[in-house]
Amino acid sequence: MSYNIDLSGRVALVTGASSGLGTQFAKTLARSGAGVVLAGRRVERLKALRAEIEADGGDAHVVTLDVTDHDSIKAAIAHAETEMGTLDILVNNSGVSTTQKLTDIQPEDYDYIFDTNTKGAFFVAQEAGKRMLARAKGAAPGTFTGGRIVNIASMAGLKVLGQIGVYCMSKAAVIHMTRAMALEWGRYGINVNAICPGYIDTEINHHHWATESGKKLIEMLPRKRVGQPQDLDSLLMMLCANESHFINGAVIQADDGFAL
Repeated sequence: MSYNIDLSGRVALVTGASSGLGTQFAKTLARSGAGVVLAGRRVERLKALRAEIEADGGDAHVVTLDVTDHDSIKAAIAHAETEMGTLDILVNNSGVSTTQKLTDIQPEDYDYIFDTNTKGAFFVAQEAGKRMLARAKGAAPGTFTGGRIVNIASMAGLKVLGQIGVYCMSKAAVIHMTRAMALEWGRYGINVNAICPGYIDTEINHHHWATESGKKLIEMLPRKRVGQPQDLDSLLMMLCANESHFINGAVIQADDGFAL
């Protein structure tokens, strides 16, 4: 028996789409038929991704978004809806980190991480959620009532790791944020869930796995391997599917067992 998830007619906004997991998420949603809004600060990279998606038969649009700027969030989402229609799906993916001992963290380091990972993620979801709520209440046009919000947290939000303590804290907040939004918005058909990826090989960290410390880390992992961005495809599709109406407030680990 085969099962096909078809997102034709849906509009999805992916933040942090210019690299890594965001790029993979955008491609996956486009292949499933969704119109994808590519959001981020590196516009030229977003344009290149749009060209790739369109060459593959998909539909994509680019918007400039800085999640640390509230005006930028509101403008980007308004622009996205003007260009592609009302948002049905949000993949809330932007994130940053530093490698520091807790005793070395300065206020600017703390703000750098929390402003993007927690505050930025909250206000992006809030802005998208307001629009989904208005549609569900009949105060805004749209044929699809409800919505899907997928917050990209981290297994570091479930298991504290050394030298990235503030990052762990920021992602733990995203997990609780997910549950709070699911509780308030679920009655309107807006499902809010979180994915907690483990170690994934992306362009940002690719070089690290060949280093001595990277090899040692791989040896500590349950199956002595890191994941690939496409390893999250099936989970993302499940949470974005029209049929996932009974999955709300879930926090799902996709870490190959590392957080056990």
